[in-house]
Amino acid sequence: MALRPRNRFFTNPGCYKPVVRTAGSFDQVVEELHLTPSDYFASAELREWVRRNKDQRYVPTEILEAFGFVVE
Repeated sequence: MALRPRNRFFTNPGCYKPVVRTAGSFDQVVEELHLTPSDYFASAELREWVRRNKDQRYVPTEILEAFGFVVE
């Protein structure tokens, strides 16, 4: 039985790059519309974006419930 090559970098934390969190699409839309959390429920543009993207993108549950949408 042939030996598999070993990963020499397995125990070296310096060889792995840190994970960088990027803003999600919901966060990007909110930023583009210049909305604060208190403005979410009154925004017609955000409501339309949520309606179009609720099944493909992450939308917070509170927003979906407030707008009355059900995710498939």
